[in-house]
Amino acid sequence: MKKTDLAPASNIDFKTASQTLVDLIANIAWVEEGALKQGPFSALTVRDVHTIYAISMYEEKTASQLAKAVHLSPSAMTTAIDRLVQKGYVERRRSKTDRRVVKLGLTHQGRILYRAHRAFHMQLTKAMFTGFSEDAAEVLEKALGNLKNYLQDLLKE
Repeated sequence: MKKTDLAPASNIDFKTASQTLVDLIANIAWVEEGALKQGPFSALTVRDVHTIYAISMYEEKTASQLAKAVHLSPSAMTTAIDRLVQKGYVERRRSKTDRRVVKLGLTHQGRILYRAHRAFHMQLTKAMFTGFSEDAAEVLEKALGNLKNYLQDLLKE
């Protein structure tokens, strides 16, 4: 922890909070996997979906930018992209300004999946904030931001 960071509240039951966080992470993963297996995107893995989501709706990215975003090695990213191109979710496009550069974009099917996954995230977020006062919601947003920053710092190491 940095010296400028505030210490965590002393009245928190960290054991219970930690177990809740572990359960949330596992349950989100299981729900995502279950939804994929039952739906029209059953040929995809959760990692495939997150890769498609990282490409984003209208932004084109290079394979190296995408690998960095999803924390995969360049060779693993190439394999993942090849699979997604073959399945019809991603397409490679040459840059108009530099023909040597290949950008990745979503196909129509990829955009459909992107929207479905974004809707799933929105449902989770709305469920999480249901029943909160505005002040409590701000505290939860702060907690989520703290966790995000902590994880990003760990990824930089």
